[in-house]
Amino acid sequence: MRALKISAISFLNTVPLMWDFEHEPSREIRENFEVEYTLPSQCAAALRAGTADIGIIPVITTATIPDLVVLPDVAIAALNKVWSIQLLSKKPIEEIRTVAVDTSSRTSVGLTQVLLTKFFGGHRELTPMPPVLGPMLDRCDAGLLIGDPAMVVNTDGLYSYDLAEVWRAKTGLPFVFAVWTVRKAALAEMRPGVDLAEIFRRSRDHGLLPESVDATAREWSQRMGLSEAKIASYLRDNIHYTLDAECRKGLALYFKLAAECGVIPAAPELEFLKEMTAR
Repeated sequence: MRALKISAISFLNTVPLMWDFEHEPSREIRENFEVEYTLPSQCAAALRAGTADIGIIPVITTATIPDLVVLPDVAIAALNKVWSIQLLSKKPIEEIRTVAVDTSSRTSVGLTQVLLTKFFGGHRELTPMPPVLGPMLDRCDAGLLIGDPAMVVNTDGLYSYDLAEVWRAKTGLPFVFAVWTVRKAALAEMRPGVDLAEIFRRSRDHGLLPESVDATAREWSQRMGLSEAKIASYLRDNIHYTLDAECRKGLALYFKLAAECGVIPAAPELEFLKEMTAR
């Protein structure tokens, strides 16, 4: 029996999820978990390599990493506008032919290809590049920015498309960007009596308390150069932290379309922790 290694994302939108791990963690958390922060794509790589046991990973990577289970109820999703996933272009979206993409989240890159292929004229050429808009637009028609860089970029004179909002308009469903996943092998090695689903749900709930959101807004306002009000609004209004029935429908449709577009080999059938342990 051992402590489980968590690979977490160092973006603003994960702060509420990690609240109990970062703010006076309980003895249960201290004894049962170790945390390392990284980029979304690197979280997935750590799970694939077995160097992490739990990760908040882009949902698209669940299609390519075997033997994972998903923690229920908790997600990073958007019911409409998300703000932190922006496709910025010199042309209207129908005329875009080439896109420079920040690869820090494969789910958002996949969403870009799905939307363009299914709703705006067909498959496009995507070129991985660092998330710096100027060089992106020097090389390509459009640039995809993800996470904190998308929230602070200057969009003057450009076409700006919030991809979660576009998804909602085209499908009528929310979009899920990331979920907590656990390696099955790690479940057998963790100490008995640890309720993973409840620990991560409770951390999320504590992170979304009004006083917690206000504290996060104060801290991250200085980091990002945005007002406290904007950051608090982003956490309360733009990000949806519950993997509810509608989000599951949106996730299933995304997987279906991503498979049809060749983004993933096949749509995965997610296995949830409660469903697995109930057998």
